[in-house]
Amino acid sequence: MLKVMGRWLATAIPIVLVASVLTFILTSFVPGDPARTILGINAPEAQVEALREQLGLDLPLPLQYWNWLTGVLHGDLGRSIVTWGKVSTELGSRLSVTLSLMSIGLVVVATFGVSLGLLSAIKGGVFGKVVDVLSLVGLAVPGFWLGLVLVAAFAVAIPIFPATGYIRFSDSPSGWAMSLALPIITLALTGTAGLAKQTRTSVMDELGKDYVRMLRARGLSERRVFLHVIRNAGAPIITVIGLLFIGLVSGAVLLETVFVLPGLGSLTVSAIKSHDIPLILGVTLVLSIVVVTVNLVVEICYALLNPRVRA
Repeated sequence: MLKVMGRWLATAIPIVLVASVLTFILTSFVPGDPARTILGINAPEAQVEALREQLGLDLPLPLQYWNWLTGVLHGDLGRSIVTWGKVSTELGSRLSVTLSLMSIGLVVVATFGVSLGLLSAIKGGVFGKVVDVLSLVGLAVPGFWLGLVLVAAFAVAIPIFPATGYIRFSDSPSGWAMSLALPIITLALTGTAGLAKQTRTSVMDELGKDYVRMLRARGLSERRVFLHVIRNAGAPIITVIGLLFIGLVSGAVLLETVFVLPGLGSLTVSAIKSHDIPLILGVTLVLSIVVVTVNLVVEICYALLNPRVRA
């Protein structure tokens, strides 16, 4: 397990650095001047230049990045150049929304996706074909379009759930659940079918191998045989679950915009519009850490399922 952690650290740090560097470079090419955005288009040029110097925007790009990285290493993510609030405070107030959406959505997708995949592998026949069709539909339908359809159906036509907005859990647990219902249903419908397809394929591949026939010939019960099959088929299933969670990072940007959720996705959109580089870098740093952490969890699951990984 220590080797797994060592490999993760050896790859996680460079990935986070590369992601932040690429984000910084690409953001610098976005049209617009943050100082001009703050002061307005009619502000005097001298005043704009003074503000650019105050914000450090007149420095070379490598030096701007180095100043930001030095602050991060000292626990300071900087300040938003638009609101002048601490980036860490901005992220802290919105991170819980995005993590709630992503984690609950992943639990729902994993539960229903794996269950449907196992049932289709066991039952086969028409049930298996239905899973194949649903997986194609789930991959073809855009998440933002499905979200709009759900809003029209279950928030406008049949007012069961709120169309937009977010209620914190501390304010009202039931209101919190209702505000996340439609976004999570959207994630579940788009991700469950693909996971079910992968689960069905992996389990059926294992059921057709020689060791399954040997275990049955030795008199093992179907329950114990199936446990062996699930363990051996677990690696590709875990891989897909990890990829789904990472995909939810980009999906959160769209869904939080559609459902007007105050999470990291909507914060990223507003930061890009205002050319708020420290805020964009802060979001990138947090999401990069989330991604590499998910990769660590996947690696640990591999090690638990397969002793050769631990060796």
